[in-house]
Amino acid sequence: MIVLVPEAVEARLLQGFPEGVEIAFLPKEGPLSEKALQAEFAVAPYGGARRFFAELPNLKELKVVQTLTAGVDWILPYLPPGLVLCDAAGVHDIPVSEWIVAAILSAIKRFPEFRDAQHEQRWAYRWVDDLEGSTVLFLGYGSIARATEERLAPFGVSFLRVARTARPGVHTWAELPELLPKADVIVNLLPYTPQTDKLVGAAQLALMKPGVLFVNAGRGKTVDQEALVEAIRAQRVRLVTDVTAPEPLPEGHPLWSLPEVFLTPHIAGSTPKLFERGFRLVREQVARYLRGEPLLNVVTDGY
Repeated sequence: MIVLVPEAVEARLLQGFPEGVEIAFLPKEGPLSEKALQAEFAVAPYGGARRFFAELPNLKELKVVQTLTAGVDWILPYLPPGLVLCDAAGVHDIPVSEWIVAAILSAIKRFPEFRDAQHEQRWAYRWVDDLEGSTVLFLGYGSIARATEERLAPFGVSFLRVARTARPGVHTWAELPELLPKADVIVNLLPYTPQTDKLVGAAQLALMKPGVLFVNAGRGKTVDQEALVEAIRAQRVRLVTDVTAPEPLPEGHPLWSLPEVFLTPHIAGSTPKLFERGFRLVREQVARYLRGEPLLNVVTDGY
């Protein structure tokens, strides 16, 4: 069986595939090799996927596409019917959960504000808050949320969990109106789908506790950006976000300069260990495919 991978993948990550697997490369330029055109399994590039999208109609034997990202909204519109798409759920749990904890603590302790004061050589003494005793609400409760919860538990916080499907300890969207006012920190981990488009809008923002910290590590499009800007301007919401809509954030956008906003350029999962974890999953998936076993993380309904 032939597995297609981006040509930039390090050779050490391509060791340990099951016997009978051949690796073919997706070059940045030039035609695909005859071997590459016969690939049954493909690893989508992590960023810069236009070339991959352009070649998809030529991959007549392709059955499975594996991403190295947890979200798949960027690839779904380009996939021909009949392909199985698998996401990288689990691969980003550690770095993204660490980013979320860092985002919460830095905001609670006002680090961005003090950094600005440092640049101005200004001694900006003020009181700061404790995280202990806070209630953290997760919008979207998957593996990243669980990893974040494990890291936050020692700080003495309590949790509210909301997802599309009810299960023990997890509420549904219908219960948001009664849950939002209870949260001191709201962590958005929603993937982007037609159902989650602007799911957090003016009505939801108005229900949040005044001064709530909203942390977005999901997708920018799940939040009504205009309503969010208005809530920040009204000093009802503080924001730390790794995602925006659009991305990159254009010059002159209010989020660049509004007070109580700190943003990072969609880097929460971008760490050197990403590809080690990602190709560990790829090898497992290829082995499952060859054995005829169910694949992990198969995407249905955009998840």
